[in-house]
Amino acid sequence: MTLGDLHIGQDAIIRVVGGEGELRHHLLDMGLTPGTEVTLRKTAPMGDPIEVELRGYELTLRLADAQKIEIDSVHATDRAAPSEERHKVVAHPGVGELDKAASYHERKAGAPIAAGAPLTFALAGNQNCGKTTLFNQLTGSNQHVGNFPGVTVDRKDGVIRNHKEATVTDLPGIYSLSPYSNEEIVTRDFILSEHPSGIINIVDASNIERNLYLTMQLMELDTPMVLALNMMDEVRANGGTIMVNQLEEMLGIPVVPISAAKNEGIDELIEHAIHVARYRELPGRIDFCTAGSDPADPRGAVHRCIHSVGHLIEDHAAAAGLPLRFAATKLVEGDTLIEKALQLNPNETDILGHAIAEMETVTGLDREAALADMRFTFIEKLCSATVVKPGESLEHKRSVAIDKILTGKYTALPCFAGIMALVFWLTFGVVGSTLSDWMTLGIDWFTGVVDRALTAYQINPVVHSLVIDGIFAGVGSVLSFLPTIVILFFFLSILEDTGYMARVAFVMDKLLRRIGLSGRSFVPMLVGFGCSVPAIMATRTLSSERDRRMTILLTPFMSCSAKLPIYALFTAAFFPRVWRAPVMIFLYLFGILCGILYSLILKQTCFRGEPVPFVMELPNYRLPSPKSVGQLIWEKARDFIQRAFTIIFVATVVIWFLQTFDTRLNVAATPDSSLLALVGSLITPIFKPLGFGDWRISTALITGFTAKESVVSTLTVLLGGDTGALNTLFTPFTALVFLIFTLLYTPCVAAIAAVKRELGGGRAALGVVLMQCGIAWVVALAVHCVGVLLGLA
Repeated sequence: MTLGDLHIGQDAIIRVVGGEGELRHHLLDMGLTPGTEVTLRKTAPMGDPIEVELRGYELTLRLADAQKIEIDSVHATDRAAPSEERHKVVAHPGVGELDKAASYHERKAGAPIAAGAPLTFALAGNQNCGKTTLFNQLTGSNQHVGNFPGVTVDRKDGVIRNHKEATVTDLPGIYSLSPYSNEEIVTRDFILSEHPSGIINIVDASNIERNLYLTMQLMELDTPMVLALNMMDEVRANGGTIMVNQLEEMLGIPVVPISAAKNEGIDELIEHAIHVARYRELPGRIDFCTAGSDPADPRGAVHRCIHSVGHLIEDHAAAAGLPLRFAATKLVEGDTLIEKALQLNPNETDILGHAIAEMETVTGLDREAALADMRFTFIEKLCSATVVKPGESLEHKRSVAIDKILTGKYTALPCFAGIMALVFWLTFGVVGSTLSDWMTLGIDWFTGVVDRALTAYQINPVVHSLVIDGIFAGVGSVLSFLPTIVILFFFLSILEDTGYMARVAFVMDKLLRRIGLSGRSFVPMLVGFGCSVPAIMATRTLSSERDRRMTILLTPFMSCSAKLPIYALFTAAFFPRVWRAPVMIFLYLFGILCGILYSLILKQTCFRGEPVPFVMELPNYRLPSPKSVGQLIWEKARDFIQRAFTIIFVATVVIWFLQTFDTRLNVAATPDSSLLALVGSLITPIFKPLGFGDWRISTALITGFTAKESVVSTLTVLLGGDTGALNTLFTPFTALVFLIFTLLYTPCVAAIAAVKRELGGGRAALGVVLMQCGIAWVVALAVHCVGVLLGLA
């Protein structure tokens, strides 16, 4: 019997974890080891994937993958209901005091680092453990965002507050140091290559058993380290506690309880991190074998295997600059990158193979399962001795109740449609449009003040035209849509931070699989409604290169917020107020439909094969941190304003110049004699079959390559600041065709640059530009032809 045959509410014991490669290793790292009890909690609305409970948390996986896991001892759930008893809050005396856990004070890497000398820290932890919140608390606004060298993974660095000599790097959220994803490789390469002064490992205290799996691997790297027990406020509120001093003694590293969201314990964490790094105090324990002296315990074979391999590779590890224990365990696991780095000779490779074969024979487990079993066995004993498990948390109760609706069989899809409709309605029809109207009034007032001032000063008419008709008309028209874009990002941020986006991926996985993608791809594409650049960069979380590249190609079909000014301008000019929001929603849905059709073509041509396995943790619903949401909104607003005063500003000035002067650089007598008319007329024949053959329209589309908002600013400048004159260029139907073309044609320069960076070359980026323009032209032509047949044109 397999895990896929289990019914909701049934328990079982895992007997064998089948499969191979990355998926199997990932399942073992997540705690699905032989002998583990699992309970089927729910299935997605479409029957696949499923959610199982194990080791105190919930994990999703597809039925096809669950069918590779053999189980026995199937029975109706007899898991004890979480206790409602509220334990007396136990004080944590001497939390983190160095003399309370002397074991980690004994091992040092060398002489202390001088006071004031630079210190570097790596911030590492699982996904959904509050790592980003902690990073923001540690650094405040002293952050820099970049890339890790050679890979497309975000790197965030920051200076620790009140310690200008200390910098911290926010490493990607991972579950282990196995070399199967860019994030895992980046994390361990950063620690092994850049040799940070210390590691700050953040752990979700309410889900400590699974989180400590990464902790043990980080400790094997033999680097000064401090453990941050996050969400301790939730543990205590639900009646649980963690005996911090005892945990310190058993692990041999400082352990500090914190609440990153409430800024509790952060100062103490910083003090301990600075201390262990400056005095170069290494973890007091890197051996996690639990066999002890019992010769009958088969886990003793794991202990003997690791130590024999350690003796075998000691010289090689020193030559390669690798921590011995880390290299030995990874070699036993079958880590090909470590094996390559150690450069073992054939005789040593044979000895290694014999040691591993003996371990597998004695334990009855293969090498990967044996190592995972060793770690989780140690973690179970550690938690048994130091953790008083809380009752069911209010957060988990709330999440279960909410999920009955938001992931229910008959309610999930209607809820999703309703939530997204509400977001778009509030963004485009109520809050965003109202704030944009106010912004427009403010910009118009300021423009009038400057106009009158320049007139009173009797400034040169050409300069006057540049400032008012060029800069203010172009940049101002784009800035008026800033509130709408900020509101959209506000809602998307809330959906992400609350944990709803993970549920959307769970619900949509089977649907997306039909077009060749995983449910994980849904989140980057949803972010694409805000901006294509972060959406394209968000594909880095996809471990499958196939899925990642395919998602990047589909993201431009999700209408980004930069196109909102175009939609708003044209719907206001050509449609009654009651139809404006429906027209915008139609454009969004039409883009999605075109993306689906394109994905089906890609699935049958360039991207044959299966999407990446869907193994994901569903975190509890949490209220988003106002600080994190505010910081994200500020970053997006700042980015938009910077674009408005850089790319759009330059485009506006260039367009004004081309429109103002003729070929002899004299002021053009009429717009038709301008340089811009000459440039636009060269490409006008391309757009004539679509129903808009005016050179001003062609010119606006060209400037849209720099930034989509430039389409609005260009048309505004070319129409002399009077957008009401749009009806001289379009009919309502040709305006709709124009909107469809702008919906589908190439993304902006920033997005194309992101495509180039993610796909690794200019040819790929050029291919995206040509393909999107071609698709936009063909679809717009088809719509125009249908309109002509129906008598709409």
